[in-house]
Amino acid sequence: MECQGIFIINDKLDLIAGAIKSAILNIMAKMKLSGPANYELLYIIPNKFTEEEAGAINKKVSDIITNHKGNISASEYWGKKRLAYPINNNNHGYYNLIEFSLERENLAEINQVLRMSNEVLRHQIVKKEIKTVAQIEEDKKIASKIASRQAKKENEVKEKEKAKDEKKLELKDLDAKLDKILETDDLL
Repeated sequence: MECQGIFIINDKLDLIAGAIKSAILNIMAKMKLSGPANYELLYIIPNKFTEEEAGAINKKVSDIITNHKGNISASEYWGKKRLAYPINNNNHGYYNLIEFSLERENLAEINQVLRMSNEVLRHQIVKKEIKTVAQIEEDKKIASKIASRQAKKENEVKEKEKAKDEKKLELKDLDAKLDKILETDDLL
């Protein structure tokens, strides 16, 4: 009888623990989903538009974001670039990058508007994580390591080229000596 009581208590404790766990997960999910998230939007305007028209389209895209309660933090115009492959018979396009914060509910609407727009050839929206100061410092360290490795490789290439040049000089000296020997009549 006592064993059955212990099993019943354990079952009730498991139910309570499960309920607490699901409540905590629900709270965490609500906290995670509340507030605006940061995004990057990269889009391409077809080459059929002029630079001035592309500027007006950039303004329209910015207005779309702000009309959907988004806050634009940065905007970069990358200029006219060649596409990796033709898209709708376009080989070139005007690239633009916008960083913005927006409520998650409004993201689908912006995506739909851009997808239906004839003025935007392609677009991609990605969630952007805000980096802490420590992450920025770590990125700088990694970038400096990469730069030092590239400089080291370049120096090695230059040293190899110098060694090849020295070998070429040795061959020229050898050719000159051979010519001198062949010019003399005292070969035998």
